[in-house]
Amino acid sequence: MATGPEALFDVTKFMKDFDPTKMVDEFSKMMKQYKLPGVDIDSVVASQKKNLEALTSANRVAFEGLQAVAKRQAEILQETMNEASKAVDSMSKAGSPPEVAAKQAELAKDAFERALGNMKELADMVTKANQEATSTINSRISATLDEIKELALKMKQPTA
Repeated sequence: MATGPEALFDVTKFMKDFDPTKMVDEFSKMMKQYKLPGVDIDSVVASQKKNLEALTSANRVAFEGLQAVAKRQAEILQETMNEASKAVDSMSKAGSPPEVAAKQAELAKDAFERALGNMKELADMVTKANQEATSTINSRISATLDEIKELALKMKQPTA
């Protein structure tokens, strides 16, 4: 039995069961009950559907980015273990104490440079995923504001 946070909430199950269309249908039914004068409910519902689709898309991009980072971290770990094994083998073949010290310094420098490169690569992966998700949301916000403006202009003005 799972005991961590995953026991309380399974993201993959939630995303698999998540159906934006059902949410939009429920929202549509609720809005149509109010029969607001001058409000194009169908346009409002269509806009909300697009909002949910954009949110779902952004979440998918973020989740895929997270998966890619986790996969790359596992690859880095495997590479590091292989390099450590080679380093131990290399150290056992080193000769005099000065040669051992020089070899240790060389291995430490190489490991440090690889670690910096790996950190930069992972940071770039996270940044790219965040930018893609943010771009999706920003585009949808802009479109939503345009839709609100259009709906506001279409609303019937009360006659005086």
